Amino acid sequence: MRFSSTALIALLLSPLALAAPPSLFRDTSQIPLDTDGDLKVPGDNPLMYCADPSENLLQIERVDLSPNPPLPGQPLVIKASGITAKEIKKGATVQLQVTYGFLQLINQEMDLCDQTEKVGLDCPLEKGKMVLKKSVDIPPQVPPGKYIVRADVSSAEGEPITCLTATVVFEIKV
Repeated sequence: MRFSSTALIALLLSPLALAAPPSLFRDTSQIPLDTDGDLKVPGDNPLMYCADPSENLLQIERVDLSPNPPLPGQPLVIKASGITAKEIKKGATVQLQVTYGFLQLINQEMDLCDQTEKVGLDCPLEKGKMVLKKSVDIPPQVPPGKYIVRADVSSAEGEPITCLTATVVFEIKV
C-alpha cells in the first residue's frame, strides 16, 4: 500500500490546512485508544501533542473528525481551528515519521508551504485565526495493525510551530 506524505499530514496538521489523510484509519472493529490527558488536542480526534504546546507558534483551538474514528471507504470531514502567533513563512518544515507495527514507512522532511499550497492556501500563512473545513476520501483497503504518526513542524527560523502524534490500531475484521 502506498502512503502519501500529504495525506498523512492531514490528520495531524489540519489546523494548518494540510490535507488528504492516508491509511491511518481503521475498520469498524477497531478498538479506540484512550487519548485523554493533558496533551490531548481538543476536539473529537485521536491527536496528542508531542510535548507541552504552550510555546508553539500554533495554538490549536479544536480539531474535529467526522466520522471519528475515520472509516475505510468513507469520506473524512476535518474541521479545525487555531491561532498562529506570527506569520508562517516559506522555509517552515514538517518532519514526518510513520510506522506500521515495527516497520518505518516514512521518515522525511517536507516544506510546509508546499503542503499547504496543495490544498489551495497561500504561503506565507498569515498571523491570526485559521479555520479549516476539508473533506477527503479514505481508501477502502486498510491493512490491519498499529500505525503511529508523528509530525514535528518548525518555522524557517527553527521555532516550534506544533508537534502532533496519533496512534491508531486496526484489527482484522472477522
